[in-house]
Amino acid sequence: MSEQKYDIPAQCKAGVVVNEGPDFHVEVVDVDVPKPGPNDLLIRLNTTGLCYSDIHFMLGDLGMPPMSTFGVRSPGHEGAGVVVAMGDNVSGWKLGDRAGMKPVYDVCHQCELCWGDKETYCEKAIHTGLLVTGSYQQYIVHPARYASPIPDGVDDIIAGPIMCSASTIYRSIVESELRPGDIACFPGGGGGVGIQGVQLAKAMGLRPIVVDSGDSKRDLCTKMGAEAFIDFKTVPDVAEAVVQAADGIGAHGVFVTAPSAYNGAIGLTGKRVGAKVMCIGLPSKGTVNLGTDPSVFAFRNLTVKGTLVGSMRDTAIALDFAKRGLLKQICEVVPLKEMPDAVQRLRRGEVAGRIVVDFNK
Repeated sequence: MSEQKYDIPAQCKAGVVVNEGPDFHVEVVDVDVPKPGPNDLLIRLNTTGLCYSDIHFMLGDLGMPPMSTFGVRSPGHEGAGVVVAMGDNVSGWKLGDRAGMKPVYDVCHQCELCWGDKETYCEKAIHTGLLVTGSYQQYIVHPARYASPIPDGVDDIIAGPIMCSASTIYRSIVESELRPGDIACFPGGGGGVGIQGVQLAKAMGLRPIVVDSGDSKRDLCTKMGAEAFIDFKTVPDVAEAVVQAADGIGAHGVFVTAPSAYNGAIGLTGKRVGAKVMCIGLPSKGTVNLGTDPSVFAFRNLTVKGTLVGSMRDTAIALDFAKRGLLKQICEVVPLKEMPDAVQRLRRGEVAGRIVVDFNK
């Protein structure tokens, strides 16, 4: 059977940042389609998820050099699509294969971190959408060795956000070392990352508790497996309510995806000895502190850990959860022309779940 051929245009659509900084906005423009190097894939993306890290990169509020320093105009790191061309040295891929773009574009593959399933912390890691063009551009070049294969049975609308949000929260659950039957609390669990955490926690045998607000999120979280929902807008003492829901002791693990929840995160562990607070959501630099009297850590064997993003392996596992029907994508799908407005809605906190941009609409 002959290999499938693709007509590749000279230009494609891309969402690009304009006026980088506090007053940024995104415009959809035509850009040149890049050419793959000898070890690269050219992927035509069908979808990209929108992540709040994209907002941070466009604002430049994480204390990192701005995107423009590296000549990057298009952020994004939740891309899913199909391989339409490849370099001469590429093996293990063929035209028509489905592939995803993750928060990390490539790593050195030669250090202890890369060998130990912690390659996303590699000193030579290249961050997608900051150091190289991201998934807001429909045609992207990607190193073949670090692109993620997408299995049949997982739609691109589902696969895109798995590249970041689902794989990252999965990694955080694994690193928390919680065991089946333990209680996992998700402040902001009705949001795009949190709701995937609720589903994965349930699938992994944990008991999810959600702190969020609104009847629609209550219904959603309960449907996705939460055994308790604490509405922070109506409950006078959220920490006490969580403790009572957590067997009167406190959560074994707290997974903070919303930076606004850091200040009260330790309180959600109550009197639980050996509890873990997992830091996932990235706040603007200098806006949030997480801490307490050191005696609390000592007397309660409390641990605070961080998770940056999921590894190549984590992404494959999260995709498999979706393939088996254990992870559903709760998202709003918008056409490419609505990307600029969708980005601003995400920035204003007006998005329930995840937004996925469909490049083909």
